[in-house]
Amino acid sequence: MDTSETARRAYWAEQMELGYEFVEQLLEFPVEECGEAFASIPAAAEAAGIEMQFSDTKIAGDLDRVYFIRESLVEDVMKIGREMNERGWILKIEEGFRTLKMQGSLVRKPEVFDAVLQKCIWELGGELPTVEFVFRRAIVMVANIPKIGSHMSGTAIDISVFRRKEGSEVWRGGSYLDISERTPMRTPFITEEELKNRIEITEMMEAHGMMHFPFEYWHYNKGDASDHILNSKTSPARFGAVNWNPETNQVTPVKDPMTPLNPLPQIEKEIEAALSRL
Repeated sequence: MDTSETARRAYWAEQMELGYEFVEQLLEFPVEECGEAFASIPAAAEAAGIEMQFSDTKIAGDLDRVYFIRESLVEDVMKIGREMNERGWILKIEEGFRTLKMQGSLVRKPEVFDAVLQKCIWELGGELPTVEFVFRRAIVMVANIPKIGSHMSGTAIDISVFRRKEGSEVWRGGSYLDISERTPMRTPFITEEELKNRIEITEMMEAHGMMHFPFEYWHYNKGDASDHILNSKTSPARFGAVNWNPETNQVTPVKDPMTPLNPLPQIEKEIEAALSRL
């Protein structure tokens, strides 16, 4: 395997373009929102006696993470968590539902946007990318349109996995939210052991219908457009981007799911801010 800088850039560029093609499919895929309510993952785990962990960090600024997903998906997550416990593992939920505000803020989060911009500059061999290029890459790395972001549909979880006995992470070749050529699920730039861990975890997730996103090894989702595309289902997806009222547990479809959360002028401002930080 060629591990040179040139090979890594070529692989990254290829994966990002494949990711953008997938995004285009998501944008076109039909969705008929069913209106299913949400349920708490921590509450379900406690009730079932399943040992599970949850990230205690903020998603962006002072925004707390929301460990809720669609009601019908919670039992799948519980089955996965129970099976991991039986195997000697602990499922850690890094992320659940994201509101539009959370997702839009995440795109602009300095640590995230700086990483996206630096990766663009690296991919181009040190040249400063155009606003359009950064916009194109950001859509793949951090969903910037509600229609393509399964977290905004309440159908996705980001995960890590730890060993119950000693507490060490089942290492998959990078930390959560690592943005690099190691991020795609089957990247050649990780060890055989790291790939084995990714595959074994994915098999446990997908046995219960939680499909992996090919370009992020930590992301799994079910019942949305991404799930349908990956499984070659042609029927409309049941779940799409929604606004959720936690007090009434009612969901309403996002009015303009195709509208970018951060349009080109905002991305241009973020590039300027990132360059000043760099």
